Amino acid sequence: MYLTKNNLQKIAALGRQEVPAEDIFSFPDKVLQFGTGVLLRGLPDYIIDQANKKNLFGGRIVIVKSTGSGDMDMFYKQDGLYTVCIRGIDKGKNVEENHIISSVSRVLSASNEWDAVLETAANPQMQVIISNTTEVGITLVKDNIHARPPQSFPGKLLSFLYRRFKLFNGDVTKGMVVIPTELITGNADKLLAIVKELAYQNDLEASFFDWLENANYFCNSLVDRIVPGKPPLAEQEKIEDSLGYKDELMIISEAYALWAIQSNNEKVKDVLSFASEEEGVVIAPDITKFRELKLRLLNGSHTFSCGLAWLAGFKTVKDAMADEHFAGYIKRLTFDEIAPAITGDTITRDDAEIFAAKVIDRFKNNFIDHHWLSICLQYSSKMRLRNIDVIVNYIYRFDQAPSLMAMGMAAHILFMKVTPASDGKFYGEFNGNRYQIDDQNAELYADYWKKFPVESLVNKILNNEQLWGTDLSVLNGFETQVSYWLQLMMDKGVLHALQQHNDNVIVH
Repeated sequence: MYLTKNNLQKIAALGRQEVPAEDIFSFPDKVLQFGTGVLLRGLPDYIIDQANKKNLFGGRIVIVKSTGSGDMDMFYKQDGLYTVCIRGIDKGKNVEENHIISSVSRVLSASNEWDAVLETAANPQMQVIISNTTEVGITLVKDNIHARPPQSFPGKLLSFLYRRFKLFNGDVTKGMVVIPTELITGNADKLLAIVKELAYQNDLEASFFDWLENANYFCNSLVDRIVPGKPPLAEQEKIEDSLGYKDELMIISEAYALWAIQSNNEKVKDVLSFASEEEGVVIAPDITKFRELKLRLLNGSHTFSCGLAWLAGFKTVKDAMADEHFAGYIKRLTFDEIAPAITGDTITRDDAEIFAAKVIDRFKNNFIDHHWLSICLQYSSKMRLRNIDVIVNYIYRFDQAPSLMAMGMAAHILFMKVTPASDGKFYGEFNGNRYQIDDQNAELYADYWKKFPVESLVNKILNNEQLWGTDLSVLNGFETQVSYWLQLMMDKGVLHALQQHNDNVIVH
């Protein structure tokens, strides 16, 4: 028995899983969503579903898929229904929940059903546009918005908005709340700028520009939830057996969820009524705090520790957290070094420590296989973006080098001990394990490791301002500590270095 609308009563009769109420399927379409990816299905679509079940929003989602391939057939077969299996830790307790999501009304193919997509612009109850088209999606390319369909996501969005403008004769009450969730700082600001440029290139009338700016609300947003997607086959079969139905669209998600939306407009808040009682949604005039907390404490701790964990022999985050020395490293890194380095006018110490505690819960999640090698992709650029300001802030505030951050930097340098291969790619090797390195600076590291002994190598890497945007070698004690930990890891291994630091050995 598949998860379909017609089978819901049979599923309910089994008494194993709560099913959506019948009236939810009569809710009008209120949201147009560009993208069928698991992050959207596991966060915004999940949140809207939960709000619908509490009668807080009363609207469903029309999804636009860029192509007609992939899982389109399963959306048709299952009437847009799917299961989100939440697995994780919240406040130290295991969470295992299964939710049938009924917020998706239908899925349309942009390639094959563009006219049907544009027909949704005639729906007066349409209020919200959500997107996740990856970072590449929010880029300006020359586009014809009258094509069926336009080439780019901004072109498709403009085509929809222009059709709505024409159908409702520029009615200012028929504008949309546009919330991109692509992982770009100022994502809505950038999207709006591109849409305006495309409108100019397509020679649209001045009255449309007025409507675009005055009737629509482009809101920067930040999404934060690990949604690995479909569970492994054996796990999926086990879940399906327990629930009593098959679901080809089933996805796994962690327990933590955050959707931060930037706006101080009362109309936006009214439209986004699903946010009123959903713990994972925040509407605020400035979402900088949430972005910084995620960037520094979650993403930053991942980047400080990914090379360290891999070189220590751990393949996944949950494997590493089972080791007391690595778990101790992460806890002290987040609470004792990153948290005090990022507090100030925007982020309080309580903010940082509450978020750090959630980070530890997420690291400990035994249900999700988060692979360290995937976290190490573009390692050097992630280190610069996420961690260099934190290192500098710590040393400026406390006039001493952060020992745990220095250890993370040392592991980064060791992980990036690379050599080019005949296939044109770069590989590292440690303790007999060979691994490919996908990093834009791999050739630079290969050259440094070839030319310099360890004591000179660290200095060369740390003082490279093109890498870091600043000279890290002049920071009080930082080069000394990085050199110490790097040499120790090479001589006695990464696990030994972790144990030594866990025994409170501090280097000066």
